[in-house]
Amino acid sequence: MNVFRYKRLYLTALVLLSASVAVQAQDEKTTFAPINMAIPSLTIAPDARGGAMGDNGISTSPDVNSQFWNPSKNAFQFSRAGVSLSYTPWLRKLVNDVALAYLAGYYKLGEGDLQAIGGSLRYFSLGEVTDTRNSTDIPQRLYPYEMAVDLNYSRKLSESYAMGVALRFIRSDMGAQNTDEMMPDNAFAADVSGYGEKYIITGSSESLWSYGFNISNIGTKISYDGGMKNQFLPAKLQIGTGLLYPLDDYNRIGFYLDLSKYLVPSEPLREFYPNDEEGFLAAATDYNNMGAINGIFKSFTDSPGGASGELKEIMASVGVEYSYNDRFFLRGGYYYENANLGNRKYFSAGAGFRMNVFQLDAAYLISTVPSNPLDQTLRLSLSFDMDGLKNLFR
Repeated sequence: MNVFRYKRLYLTALVLLSASVAVQAQDEKTTFAPINMAIPSLTIAPDARGGAMGDNGISTSPDVNSQFWNPSKNAFQFSRAGVSLSYTPWLRKLVNDVALAYLAGYYKLGEGDLQAIGGSLRYFSLGEVTDTRNSTDIPQRLYPYEMAVDLNYSRKLSESYAMGVALRFIRSDMGAQNTDEMMPDNAFAADVSGYGEKYIITGSSESLWSYGFNISNIGTKISYDGGMKNQFLPAKLQIGTGLLYPLDDYNRIGFYLDLSKYLVPSEPLREFYPNDEEGFLAAATDYNNMGAINGIFKSFTDSPGGASGELKEIMASVGVEYSYNDRFFLRGGYYYENANLGNRKYFSAGAGFRMNVFQLDAAYLISTVPSNPLDQTLRLSLSFDMDGLKNLFR
């Protein structure tokens, strides 16, 4: 196997987390039931705050990186505008040239403080690859990447609830420009989200209860071979709720829970069609030609494990955030995914420090699964409050 193909398949399995997984059936026959998708790097949490809380952010208080988690939160931003830059070296235990860079920002519109626009740029570099497929030629250096550009609009529908939509342009280029196996392709997607918050009495204190949802990456399919094989984007349903509790005038603590599920149908595999090659080919053709919206609905009923299998596809994350005077932050969290569907299980921790103009956050991942290549993942985010920056020059 040549170097190019080896690294491509290796990173697809580990970096993009889309490797097939084994499922033990009731008759003790081992079969495979992967949830295959294109560009699952779109689901990697890009910012240090969300990463420090177990990849949690659907119902956390609004920040500059709300664009990724729940764009509707931008309508509740306190500052007029903000911008953030995040960087995540990816799989540093295995490779040293794979990383995710993320730039995000928002701007509040009008005088009524009811609506906002936002955007982001995501760039996922798979590093340098040496193409040695033709031994008679000089090896070619390739630089595969995946990127996405987002625009979103959010608006308050009431004092306590907002909804938002986001549009996304996606490009995946594996660098192999002169082959029919890995041609670059583009896709378009949309997000639909909602976010609400309400003050409630807990004990003798007034706490902020928040809740939200985000249906992300509803879009076109993508193909690397000119349309012969079409793959689904990583559409995902996420719901979350949280409670921000004031300990006193300066100290607050928030608790958050997110539940998520990929809205991607299960790909038919030969193991499910013993001695029925014609049936398998028909199912594979139907899967390849299935529309994205039809695939979303089908994803709720097509697990090889039936209803229990669908429940196992649900991923959970819990997060906690302590803040002192909205200046200093300590965070922690835990992420859980079923062992037969990816087996991502890890703790995370992080801290943040905010000044009038900027905020610096860091996060660190601690895997609870042996030999997890995601272990020791570090995230860094630097955010700027444009109102604070503007006040410096007054």
